[in-house]
Amino acid sequence: MRAFDFRPWGRLFLILALVWTFRRLVPPRPLVVLDPPQSVTTRNPLIGVHTRLTDEVEAWKVQRTLRMVRLMGSPWIVEYFPWPYVESSPGQYRWGHTDRVIAHARNQGLTVIARLGWVPDWAQTNPTESTLTHLETEAFDDFARFVAAFAARYRGRVDHIILWNEPNLSFEWGFRPVDPAAYVELLRIVYPQAKAANPDLIILAGALAPTLEPPSSPAGLDDLLYLEAMYQAGAAPFFDALSAHAYGLQSPPEAEPAPRALNFRRVELLRQIMVEHGDAHKPVYITEAGWNDHPRWTMSVSPAQRVHYTIGAYEWAREHWPWCSVVAMWAFRLPAPRHNYRDNYTFVTTEFEPKPIYLEVQKYARDE
Repeated sequence: MRAFDFRPWGRLFLILALVWTFRRLVPPRPLVVLDPPQSVTTRNPLIGVHTRLTDEVEAWKVQRTLRMVRLMGSPWIVEYFPWPYVESSPGQYRWGHTDRVIAHARNQGLTVIARLGWVPDWAQTNPTESTLTHLETEAFDDFARFVAAFAARYRGRVDHIILWNEPNLSFEWGFRPVDPAAYVELLRIVYPQAKAANPDLIILAGALAPTLEPPSSPAGLDDLLYLEAMYQAGAAPFFDALSAHAYGLQSPPEAEPAPRALNFRRVELLRQIMVEHGDAHKPVYITEAGWNDHPRWTMSVSPAQRVHYTIGAYEWAREHWPWCSVVAMWAFRLPAPRHNYRDNYTFVTTEFEPKPIYLEVQKYARDE
């Protein structure tokens, strides 16, 4: 009589045991369904945050992030939707993640400002990891078609789009000398196609980084000089509002603006240039701002100062800037810790633990 071979059954038992153990140690992902439609309660309609859900994979984390934004009293978010993530090959769109973020944001009663940028490999001549921000002139039309597709798909759901990010910094302009005239040419090509897809779209140009770099610098160009050069190149007809970044560094929000100073109110100097060029009717959207409370970073402030300055900035804009539509602070939460000073810009931890800045802004926004 032939002996029975128990070895396959032993392997099967071992596999089942491992699966059972894994399921006990790793709880199943929660089922994610949209909440009943929500609305934001706030005393200041200009409060906003940059949410950084670009690399957040899990749906429940997207939902929880946006719930917490609403509960803090922020009616605005800025979110980044990279072109390569959506159109990995020409004309082939993958909207899944974008659909998810926008659906949950609208469900929470939030207004989305979509930042569009980066460049897929297929739209580059010699793609490398360092060329993600290198948009060649020959690819302007490709980018315009992507923006138009985005605008058409989310018409009535996303009516604010930022075209590119910090083009006055060389590393955001493909690690090459910045070129205001080329950026204006990009606006000229994209603007009519995006507006045709959604006539109600508000197209934000600039997203200018506050910097004092002179014209000869390889690192970038002073944002005031860059905006002036944009107007000289004929930018005015090709944007509806200016996007600007307004980091306070170590200065309080009420510190006086000056051409050679970097502070929160520097945006007033950008506004002055707009007025001088007949664009007083266009609003300014501050799509990045904030203070950092890292204990060892040279440009940081104390946690108490950060709270005071952040709330002060929201209030300053509400009281003094009728031309300002939003002040979106960087950044609400990061999907994973960076283990450096960048973690100290956030309002909640990676594990969704509210920081003092979150709790105090919530008290201010909800008038508690």
